[in-house]
Amino acid sequence: MYGRDAATAVRQKTSNRVLVATGFPVLGAVAGLLLKFLANWAASWPWNPLEGPVALIDNAPEPTATVVSLLVGALAGVVLVLMAEHGYVTITIEDDRITTARGDSSQSVPRTAVSAVFADGKRLVILGKQGEELVAEHKNEGADLPSVTQLAEGFQAHGYPWLPDGDPYRDTYRRWVEEMPGLPVSGNALLKARAEALKKKDEKNIAELRRELASLGVVVHDTGHRQWWRRIQQSDPQ
Repeated sequence: MYGRDAATAVRQKTSNRVLVATGFPVLGAVAGLLLKFLANWAASWPWNPLEGPVALIDNAPEPTATVVSLLVGALAGVVLVLMAEHGYVTITIEDDRITTARGDSSQSVPRTAVSAVFADGKRLVILGKQGEELVAEHKNEGADLPSVTQLAEGFQAHGYPWLPDGDPYRDTYRRWVEEMPGLPVSGNALLKARAEALKKKDEKNIAELRRELASLGVVVHDTGHRQWWRRIQQSDPQ
């Protein structure tokens, strides 16, 4: 059970992290071995586009070839584990503030600035008094969040206004199309650049452009490659 006053750290379950940490290297080793067998098979083809690398693998002495294949595959799995660890988000909930940390970055907001907290699909959002997103961790920008149940329990235990029904502003979003009216100066240009970043799955630019739009008073979220936006309100919805 979570307790008031003591800080609550909400993060991806240890069992899930252990599963990733052990499973990826094992799967990588298996994949490396399968690639070796595929190379041995491809060496018998009358023609193949990777004749040099295939011949190198096929002619490598055993058991060296098998051991190297397993090690290379396992190493690739370890790299994926490190990438996953970098994406895990830890939310530290205190009675007077909320801190989110991912990789080498973190951000903190005081309780007095918070008007609502909710999960919307694969997003964790903390709203300010005017409907601005004080914190928004997004799965499609590399964040790996705890479960909604974990988040709800943590925030409710410290008395934060958790919204089980999600975004109170959902009906105010408009789908973005080029040169649409209602956006601030440079808003269309930023959304156009962000649309390109979404197509390329450029997580760094997606996140940076979201922050630039937020500085203009524009909140944006995505469904696939489609962007939806709204202007920051001057008062909370009724």
